[in-house]
Amino acid sequence: MSNELPVTEKPGAPGFSLHPGFYILNWMFFSNMTILFNKWLIDTAGFRYPVLLTCWHLVFATIATQILSRTTSLVDGRKKVKMTGRVYLRAVVPIGVLYSGSLVCSNLVYLYLNVAFIQMLKASGPIAVLFVSWLWGVAHPSFENIVNIVGIAVGVALASAGEIEFSWIGFMFQFAAVIFEAMRLVMIQILLSGDDMKMDPLVSLYYYAPVCAVMNFIVCLFTEFPSFQVADLVQTGPFMLILNAGVAFMLNVASVFLIGKTSSLVLTLAGIFKAILLVIASVIIWNTTITFLQFFGYSIALFGLVYYSLGWTQIKNLSAATSTWVSGAYASGFSDTRGTPRVKRYVTIGLAVFIGFMLLVGLTRGSSGSTTPMRSPDSEGWGFGWMSNLGWGQ
Repeated sequence: MSNELPVTEKPGAPGFSLHPGFYILNWMFFSNMTILFNKWLIDTAGFRYPVLLTCWHLVFATIATQILSRTTSLVDGRKKVKMTGRVYLRAVVPIGVLYSGSLVCSNLVYLYLNVAFIQMLKASGPIAVLFVSWLWGVAHPSFENIVNIVGIAVGVALASAGEIEFSWIGFMFQFAAVIFEAMRLVMIQILLSGDDMKMDPLVSLYYYAPVCAVMNFIVCLFTEFPSFQVADLVQTGPFMLILNAGVAFMLNVASVFLIGKTSSLVLTLAGIFKAILLVIASVIIWNTTITFLQFFGYSIALFGLVYYSLGWTQIKNLSAATSTWVSGAYASGFSDTRGTPRVKRYVTIGLAVFIGFMLLVGLTRGSSGSTTPMRSPDSEGWGFGWMSNLGWGQ
């Protein structure tokens, strides 16, 4: 019997190809790095202009996609899209406005909430999508869907109740970001549902980035430009802003390479695992306190999210297949994989111990009842202080 996990890679053209796990790890790395980098810039490095930062990302993306469209084949998917001026004005522009609102609110929330709590609130995304879909008449939720959504809502509510440094302003910004994103997804389903209008992440950015950049620039004129200080830009460093925009853009490139290499099942599980890693990273870098109530609530929300995305039958099949794979691979000493059996066992056990240890650290700090504010990443301990030591943040 083969010891391979099911549904890991879609068949592709013959030739050189990396393992699908590389594309998953690459996407997870740039996704998490973008979030952590944005948080550090806005909350620690002194560049407290989230709308302007979003605008800069979109200007960078506009220039980069134009260059790629003329020098590479990465954006060739746009040639399959039947884009006209009428479609652009009636579909791309309104969707781009919603996308801009989602990005701006997602960055504004870094001023008020920690990364771990933000990830917990993002678990409410399916609730917003289902509700907006129902309002637009494109979805008719069943009783099972409603019960599942209520379970996710309860989990998010418990996680919110357990947050020590709760901010209503930050909560409302994150709520707005979730609603904007839900409306964007539903509008894409309604306005761009044809086979000749499907876009990958880079092609979408090719069309949406200019609209979003203009919208954000208009917002900046009345919000952040009047209070903008050149000293903040000098202190942060132009190189850091270029690097930050580059990381954010690479997330879209990684998404393009990821598409077609894995199944929707693997992407769903990878997204959930990525969110868990972000919570752990927040504990390590910012010493974020995670209370037991938050841990319990987030666990409920994650389970509800998995059930909502996969369904009970697929969860049972996946669990059975994974159990069979682990049992067979362990019994054979991982002889069909690279590396010695001892190394494989140590890596597996070490990863499990590390994740468990970090969750225990968060729970221990949370149960101690300490209300000490989050420590700055530039203070002693883990963080992004190495950037300042290199002079990048000066």
